[in-house]
Amino acid sequence: MSETILQERTGSGSRQAFSPATGEVIGQYEPTDMSHVPELVARARKAQKDWASLSFRQRKKQILKMRDYIVEHAEELADIVSKENGKSRVDALATEVVPCALAANWYAKRAKGVLKPFKLSGSTILFFNKKNEMMHVPLGVVGIISPWNYPLSIPFGEVVMGLMAGNAIVLKVAGATVMVGKAIEKIVAAADLPSGLFTHIIGSGGAVSTAMFENGVDKIFFTGSVPTGKELMKQAADTLTPLSLELGGKDPMVVFEDADLERATNGAVWAGYQNAGQSCGGVERIYVQEKVYDRFVDMLAKKTSALRHGPDRDFDVDMGSMTTEAQRNIVHRHVQSAIEHGASVVATSRSIDSQAEEKGYFYPATLMTGVDHSMDVMREETFGPVLPVMKFRTEQEAVELANDSTMALTSSVWTRNKKRARRVGAALQSGVTTVNDHLYTHGQSETPWGGWKESGIGRTHGKFGLLEMTHPKLINYDILPSRRNLWWHPFSRRTYDALLQALRFNYAGGNPFRKLSNGLRLMGYMIPKMFGRWKV
Repeated sequence: MSETILQERTGSGSRQAFSPATGEVIGQYEPTDMSHVPELVARARKAQKDWASLSFRQRKKQILKMRDYIVEHAEELADIVSKENGKSRVDALATEVVPCALAANWYAKRAKGVLKPFKLSGSTILFFNKKNEMMHVPLGVVGIISPWNYPLSIPFGEVVMGLMAGNAIVLKVAGATVMVGKAIEKIVAAADLPSGLFTHIIGSGGAVSTAMFENGVDKIFFTGSVPTGKELMKQAADTLTPLSLELGGKDPMVVFEDADLERATNGAVWAGYQNAGQSCGGVERIYVQEKVYDRFVDMLAKKTSALRHGPDRDFDVDMGSMTTEAQRNIVHRHVQSAIEHGASVVATSRSIDSQAEEKGYFYPATLMTGVDHSMDVMREETFGPVLPVMKFRTEQEAVELANDSTMALTSSVWTRNKKRARRVGAALQSGVTTVNDHLYTHGQSETPWGGWKESGIGRTHGKFGLLEMTHPKLINYDILPSRRNLWWHPFSRRTYDALLQALRFNYAGGNPFRKLSNGLRLMGYMIPKMFGRWKV
């Protein structure tokens, strides 16, 4: 089955969606006519004004309808994600459907507390008559461009963040998972939102992003590859459109000699092979302290060999297919190149259906040793079910190896020593570090998600995600009505002296008498000028 099948027309503009695991047709869809995008964005902007005028309580009521729909249709949603993405239904339910229900519930109930106005404390006597209040103003129309590896949970979390913050949403899902995008349409429809507030555009990534920029979308949230993220930044420069970029990861797992190796190997299997390794926050590199290296590899090899991969027909697989042929080819290239340069494959998962492997985009869970940082499998994002393992001697060496990457998304530390865990965790260059666990925080609505280096810009999820969906706005006002500020005209020597007295009042050090003297002289000049009929 060729990946290009997804782009073939089937008559009257409709296209077919295929399962990457079986090659079966799973649905049809109509691409969006790009000439309609200006009208769609205009409708979104109009609907957003009314939506933003609603209280958080009113928005919450609508969003909780989405939560209830997800719970009621959980099996249906897991099924369509499994069929179109290739992951097992257990995986789809655990990492896609459940997090969506959690997100709808958390943002509906917590957005008000995060985004409500708050006052700033004063800093100096100069501004004794001023009050500052911070507000979080909706961006307006938010564009979301999402990937195929988590086609439901990634975009949906951002959809509810944007809506609860008072925005309209224009969504573009990956071309490989359009039917999941159609499922998101149904979830949102259950909320009875104002017409035009949510729009799902189907089309090529370049055409849709260009249309978003050209039609004044106020911010774009993109999750995807590093090269595409860089191209979006170039496009955004022309209009100064803000971006939130969640890009690649080459995430390290650091295992110390005192770690619980049973838990560590179980965690490596989960975070390395789950979703066929197609997780930007999954384990891509493992570093194990030399004293327990052999035992760790032996235990992980047995667990890898026990895994079953294949199409999910009766909940009888641990790992499904990869989502695209192109990504499977990248994984194969990384593994073969590493072998050619001296690495070894220690263990692979077993297929439950060898004939199915010929039809779908399957790649076995693969454990490798004999790797080093000269190899692509240790430097480039593999984004597949491959776990390369290296040994280290000292804590410092482990940190240096883990940080030797162009990406900084997630990492994990495995040890029973809490002080070491915190020390090493703080030293690792990543937006998220977990201790004795990996990957799962993406499913926690309250935790921020994102990284630095080539892993992206900005954060999604939780408080930080909600803040990214707004403009911070300061409202400044007088407590008491005044005629003028101290530093306004007319100027005189007394104005100059008063400013000096204010400076010395604030920073008089440990001399309380000098502070009091400057304060009294300052107020004797400031109050008449601000509130009296001042004469030049």
